[in-house]
This record gives sequence, C-alpha cells and structure tokens, in this order.
Amino acid sequence: MLKKTLRTTALTTLAALLSSAAIAAPVTFGVDDSHTFSRISYDHMGFSTQLNRFDKTSGTVVLDQEAKDGKVDIEIDTRSISTGHDGFNQHIQGPDFLDTANFPTATFKSSKINFDGDKPVSVEGDLTIKGVTKPVTLEITRFVRKEHPMMKKDTIGADAQVVIKRSDFNAGKFAPGVGDEVTIGIALEAMAK
Repeated sequence: MLKKTLRTTALTTLAALLSSAAIAAPVTFGVDDSHTFSRISYDHMGFSTQLNRFDKTSGTVVLDQEAKDGKVDIEIDTRSISTGHDGFNQHIQGPDFLDTANFPTATFKSSKINFDGDKPVSVEGDLTIKGVTKPVTLEITRFVRKEHPMMKKDTIGADAQVVIKRSDFNAGKFAPGVGDEVTIGIALEAMAK
C-alpha cells in the first residue's frame, strides 16, 4: 500500500513538473501583418509632424516570461511606405532617404529584453536601415498577452517606440530643416505558432 502511494505521489509530482515546464517554455509568436503597423514621424520644417506608415511588417517574437528572456526579430519592407501621396512615397524611397532600390528592408534584431516582473518594458538590439546598423532601445509603452478571442491562440500585443537620428543612417537629406530626429513606432500583434 505504501509503495503504491509513493508511486502515485511520484507520478503526480512528475506530471506537475512536466506540465509546469511546458507552460514555462519559450513560445514563438509570428507577427500578424494585418494587425501590425510600423510607422515613422518627424518634424517637417516646423510646420507639421509628418506621420507615415509601412504596410508590410514580418517577423517573430520568442518569449519566456518566467525566465525573463526572449528574442525579437522584425523586418519592415521599406518599399511599402505609405505617406498618403504616391509621389511622396517615391520621394521617400529615393536614394536621399530610404534608397529602397538598394535597401528594400529595415530590420531590428534584439540582443536583450528587459522586464519589470513578468512584463517586458524595453528591448535592446540592432536596427539596420540603408545597410547601416546601430544599437537602439525600443521602449514598450503597452504589452498584453492573452488568448485571442476569435482564433483561440496565445497572442501578444505591444506598442513600442524609439527615437533615432536619420543622419546616423545616411538618410539626413534636408536636415535640420526637415527634422533629423525620427520616431519609429510599432504597434504589434503576434500569435503563437
């Protein structure tokens, strides 16, 4: 009887450990391009703040909240810029700015995710634009993780941003008249694979 009780206890404990290990394992989330928006904003000669977005963003987020670890790998198709005006889209894609003929993507690859408790608050990594790579830190202003109500899958959402100098990425034409500081923001939704 004692052997049977010990074996049952051992099996129960093992099952609990295995199940908690499965929950704590890193989860890979694929970026939902239809609900993810990368955008830039900058001062235009002191008249207005220009707001432009990129229509194509892809990538993955690997997250292990218990271990406070993860990885972010994002790619933006810079040819998908949308300024609201076809002629200006072409202008921004030209060699003085994004030079999309030679550099059709911008990428961010993380080196570290910083947590407050089990919630990510910033992501450090390398941003590459026009073939120039610089270290940056994206500040996460909003983070949510829950089951998607329609898809019934583990899903994350986040808003993050960083301010860069476009001249650091060989895209400084007309600075400082046209603001050198550019805010890059991403409103991201990603679903467990």
